[in-house]
Amino acid sequence: MRPGTPGFKGDRLRTAREARGITAAFLSEQIGVSRATITQYEKGDQSPSPVMMKMISDKLNLPIHHFLRPISINDEGIIFYRSMSSATKNARIKAQQRYGWFRDIVSFIRRYIKLPQVNIPEFEIPIDKPIEIREQDIEDIALKTRHYWGINDAPIGNISLLLEKNGIILARHELSSDKLDAFSEWNIDDRIPYIILNSLKGSAVRSRFDAAHELGHLILHRNVSRTLLNSRQIFSLIEDQANRFSSAFLLPENTFASDLHSISLDSLRSLKTKWRASIGVMIKRMSNLDIISETEERNMWINYSRRGWRKYEPLDDQLEAERPRFVRRSIELLIEKNIVLREEFPFQLALAPSDIEELVGLKKDFFENDDFKIEIENENIPNVIHFPSH
Repeated sequence: MRPGTPGFKGDRLRTAREARGITAAFLSEQIGVSRATITQYEKGDQSPSPVMMKMISDKLNLPIHHFLRPISINDEGIIFYRSMSSATKNARIKAQQRYGWFRDIVSFIRRYIKLPQVNIPEFEIPIDKPIEIREQDIEDIALKTRHYWGINDAPIGNISLLLEKNGIILARHELSSDKLDAFSEWNIDDRIPYIILNSLKGSAVRSRFDAAHELGHLILHRNVSRTLLNSRQIFSLIEDQANRFSSAFLLPENTFASDLHSISLDSLRSLKTKWRASIGVMIKRMSNLDIISETEERNMWINYSRRGWRKYEPLDDQLEAERPRFVRRSIELLIEKNIVLREEFPFQLALAPSDIEELVGLKKDFFENDDFKIEIENENIPNVIHFPSH
């Protein structure tokens, strides 16, 4: 009988493979075993030999002890994806497994650092009945959320920082498919709201819209059931509602409308830097507020397309995308204070250094290079960070 690997957890192999976006058949070819053997490994019916375990570790670029850790039972909430099409299924699976790694990073940080208190306003919204939420309700909720957070009707300078200060754990990393845009979840297990943005979206303003869109889900659709999401009609409805919330949150009616001295694409282009919203979003916002007629909107979209702005708008290459800070700074702070040694951090998480760097936005080779200076003093660390007494 061949010796196996003591403590091997088959579920860890499956989630790691899915996080890498590869099939069981492909992995079997890479390590020279049958597809059925991989299935037996993942079901826990068979344990790989030490030699085979080393090959699996190398092919998946994960330390061997990653596969020896039990997967914690996590009572997940509903994850809101922007696309549930069959074309994005594999990308969603990959994103969800890497999201699990990101939550593991957050859980590790929580051992040492207190997370910002969740401070998301609650409103009287029809429970589990998004069809009863009216457009004016969304406008009112978006404005009240602004006022609750003390930003009134002014342009939002940095929405990522705003969300993090109010207890939302934010990340921006690659999601494999640009059709995913972003996703969010109220995680039931740790009672923390998460928003994951797609770094493939190079446009800063579109990423900001995605962040506000996901905030809309967290506020408007917290009680929506999984069963309802299976309805294409309801899924489309809640996406439209989150879009309406996002535009209302980023472009409050009174102040935005007062800035519209003329109705033209050039006028909207001049407002893009101030409001940090795309020209396309501003066109739709003017339509929502009945500032322009259907004919005027149609003509603006025709002109918009003729200028080639469907894919890239003016200033997209000049406005810098916002970077989530809290998780990245927390890691830097733990290392700067010698609470966790730099070289020990990946080992403690049982992840590849490159995965941690990409998931939280650290510099490439951060864990491999002691010469990297941690310049946390030049950025505002949220003042809720402190080391709990033991």
